[in-house]
Amino acid sequence: MRVTVTLSSMVKPAELTWSGGLALSELDQTGMTAHVPTVYFYTRSSNSWPTVVQTLKNSLSITLVHFYPLAGRLASIADGRLELNCNAAGVPFTEAYADVKLADLDDFFEYPIFDQLIPSVDYRNTPLKEAPLLLLQVTRFLCGGWSLGFCISHVVVDGQSALHFLTEWARVCRGEPLDSPPHLDRKVLRAGQPLKTARVNRNIELHAQCSHPPLLLGQTSNESERTQETTVTMLKLTETLVKKLQNKANENQNTDTIRRFTRYEAVTAHAWRTACKIRNLAPEQKTSIGICIDIRRRMNPPLPEKYFGNAIVDVIATGTSGELLSGTLGFVSRKIRDRIGQVNDEFVNSVIDFLKCQEDLSKFQELQLNKDEKGAFYGNPNLGVISWITLPMYGVDFGWGKEVFIGPGTNDAEDGDFLILRGEEGGGSLIVAVCLQVRHMEDFKRVFYQSIEED
Repeated sequence: MRVTVTLSSMVKPAELTWSGGLALSELDQTGMTAHVPTVYFYTRSSNSWPTVVQTLKNSLSITLVHFYPLAGRLASIADGRLELNCNAAGVPFTEAYADVKLADLDDFFEYPIFDQLIPSVDYRNTPLKEAPLLLLQVTRFLCGGWSLGFCISHVVVDGQSALHFLTEWARVCRGEPLDSPPHLDRKVLRAGQPLKTARVNRNIELHAQCSHPPLLLGQTSNESERTQETTVTMLKLTETLVKKLQNKANENQNTDTIRRFTRYEAVTAHAWRTACKIRNLAPEQKTSIGICIDIRRRMNPPLPEKYFGNAIVDVIATGTSGELLSGTLGFVSRKIRDRIGQVNDEFVNSVIDFLKCQEDLSKFQELQLNKDEKGAFYGNPNLGVISWITLPMYGVDFGWGKEVFIGPGTNDAEDGDFLILRGEEGGGSLIVAVCLQVRHMEDFKRVFYQSIEED
């Protein structure tokens, strides 16, 4: 597939918006500080292509009046900390053509890497103050179908907030009024405020921000593993297979008094065990799994409706390869559930307190902007799992019908990155997007499926 860019423009808010520095919370500024890419595919519209493009741009300009932080830029203030410069600099909008039909992509699973369809940021050569927070690309295919490449800064939003913007933009594009304005004030997560208490949670190892994932036995750094060639694939789990995993996880569990393990817990535990097996980890090898948790309903009181920003924390479950493989799927699922269960208002505030105490936040950023150094690495012998199961990703209709497929971008994926999202079949089916070292991928796919069927 060859994609040719025909036009690039900058879309700005349709009206004058508030300008100035907007404080970011500590949860915005730590963890993943790169852009997150996604691509939506649509069939041919009833309107001409120039009309489609102009309608998308006009409605984007209107929507940015309400979501004006996305038209701004980041600014470095001090001590590795960032803030939002709401300056209405705009959103890059690229128009392109592809030399294939949508049908040529088959079921899309043969093409897990859609780099040409999604715009990106050159972190090494773009100054922070100039890097767009949102980048968009519409690509027309030979059949008249088209795709929308959506690339958004994780410093500014998490998945829930990104999808809030996308669904509101689609509403405006259809000619409907905005449904739910974003809550832009991040002071509910103490953005820009001083340390709340001098007491930081002593269980510091519970905070993912403070943890260094285990290294392979006998190694003193992860440099060798970082340089291994990786590949990406997307694995389908039908509702039947998901239920089999859940049933395995819940075997010998007293489900009258203990809530059944969820499909997320069971699938994540299964992926962790499978990775240990195909990587041939020694039984005494320590291994961790990074888990991303939405805190909106875990705070007391809950965060405001449509809070716009990052409302997520990371937690770490740990174990040895030997205990994970010798234990049941329920045992491993319990490890994951126990860590998730620790996330409450007190825990989140202790994370914020800990980060506010730090003299330099940049060391807690997974990708240090405009630098070559990278932070925590959840490759071999570890995993990092993100769930999009509950995100409102599907049914995004800009006025010409709902999407036919959604795919995650994979250009920034690293060894050990796992993404779980709902299957296009609906119901209880899932898709697991996996990035692993090339030498491990075929074994992972084989064992992943085979072990579900084993008694």
